[in-house]
Amino acid sequence: MLLILISIVALVILALIFGAVLGFAAVRFKVEGNPIVDQLDALLPQTQCGQCSHPGCRPYAQAIADGLDGINKCPPGGESTIAAIADLLGVDPEPLDAEHGEEKDVKLVAVIREDECIGCTKCIQACPVDAILGAAKQMHTVISDECTGCDLCVEPCPVDCIDMLPVTKPMQSWHWPKPVAAQLIITDKG
Repeated sequence: MLLILISIVALVILALIFGAVLGFAAVRFKVEGNPIVDQLDALLPQTQCGQCSHPGCRPYAQAIADGLDGINKCPPGGESTIAAIADLLGVDPEPLDAEHGEEKDVKLVAVIREDECIGCTKCIQACPVDAILGAAKQMHTVISDECTGCDLCVEPCPVDCIDMLPVTKPMQSWHWPKPVAAQLIITDKG
């Protein structure tokens, strides 16, 4: 019995020593992430659409920082994002690579014609941001506030019941357009 007790105490002491050494090593030798990747990720639109041939915006930012990919492969971000990335990296901006898509003038959102939906769940599987709700053999719907307009849910739909429609402004954000004279005064002062 004494031998078992001594063995348990020895194992506990060894566990405490090794735990302390590992804890110290984790703090002392901590590897910091690349701050450029964080800055690039903040500039990207966070649509997670995969149009850049990466599974999301963070991996694309990592590829740009590592020099493995170009800065011009993000259609949702468009020319303004390319210019911001070029400014951050100190390189010349490039035109948007047409192979990855075109920049859209208007933000789009997916809308499912619910009476035609057969509940196949293929659109749910394709959505990178989980903006589609539904269950197998049940009607699906899109959470419009979560939809990034990436268009990835349209192609897998076997009954073609998903439309990409322009985002409408809610009444709370609508305002009267300013008269032309007022716009000129504002731009002269600015």
